[in-house]
Amino acid sequence: MITHGISVIIPNFNGRLLLPQIIPPLLIALKNISTAYEIIVADDCSTDDSVQYLRQHYKEIIVLQDQINKGFAPTMNKGIYTSKYKYLLFLNSDVKLSPDYFVLLLKYFDNPDTFGVMGRIIGWDDDNIQDGGKYPYFHGVKIKTSGNYVPMHPSREEKFYSMYLSGANALVSREKVIQLNGFDEIFAPYYVEDYELSLRAWRLGWKCYYEHFAVCRHRTSTSIKTKNKKKYIEIIYNRNKMYLHAIHLSGGTKVLWYLQLMGEMLIRIFTFRFHYLKAVFLFLRNAKEVAASRNKFSALFQNIHDIKSVKEVVKIIRSSLEKVQIMKF
Repeated sequence: MITHGISVIIPNFNGRLLLPQIIPPLLIALKNISTAYEIIVADDCSTDDSVQYLRQHYKEIIVLQDQINKGFAPTMNKGIYTSKYKYLLFLNSDVKLSPDYFVLLLKYFDNPDTFGVMGRIIGWDDDNIQDGGKYPYFHGVKIKTSGNYVPMHPSREEKFYSMYLSGANALVSREKVIQLNGFDEIFAPYYVEDYELSLRAWRLGWKCYYEHFAVCRHRTSTSIKTKNKKKYIEIIYNRNKMYLHAIHLSGGTKVLWYLQLMGEMLIRIFTFRFHYLKAVFLFLRNAKEVAASRNKFSALFQNIHDIKSVKEVVKIIRSSLEKVQIMKF
């Protein structure tokens, strides 16, 4: 039986300087809801003294230490399967919560079909909005994963859908995450895994929400990435978007997506952007793993007759916002 409470899962890689800044606000937010909680830091083979710092200053925090750097999805799954409470907070080590964060989010779980909810992300040192609710966009038949929106005149009674929940600040149902087998580790080391997990939830009939009044602050990276590092990140990002489509599209839509992919490959060739071709190569090389992920998804829902398509999910979200004045970004 799952115990009522919150398990906070923080993936960490060399976050020693950030941990002292995010843990005290997190503890304040947890103590404001008078429920049981635990904090799990899943360390992804840090080379700084993050683990030593936690063990010295926060002995109550559960530290899971990996000896190999595995990436976001495997690190988060380790925390998920270690957790013991009803709700899970996915919290990046560079995100600082407001005191009423949980107070505003927990009410969403009064509805049994709630998968999870995320708050608004603003700057660490300013109030500029970095992330809002996730708005579904397409380019042709290709899913765009970067669309955001905020309601222009929100009220505290309204509830707004989100296409997906950010892995940086989402409160989710542990039971439902476990039913979905956690994050798909094919997306390691990073990017798109939170979109894909949320899409699985939506397709099953669960709901993802955005709470505008729950605020957290995010420190953007100030480190300068080398040109090669930027290219590697772009390759992985594009590869993972291809995984997303191959897992969740079907029928004629999937055929059209492959045709669009071929067209985009030709454009990249003529514009000498060959790193995109590397992403395609990695995608095709891992075809068996992609098929396995698709089959696992199908096996999860083999006894459920009302599995929603991506288009149906998008229609639900867009229809819910038709009469709401929103700003997209």
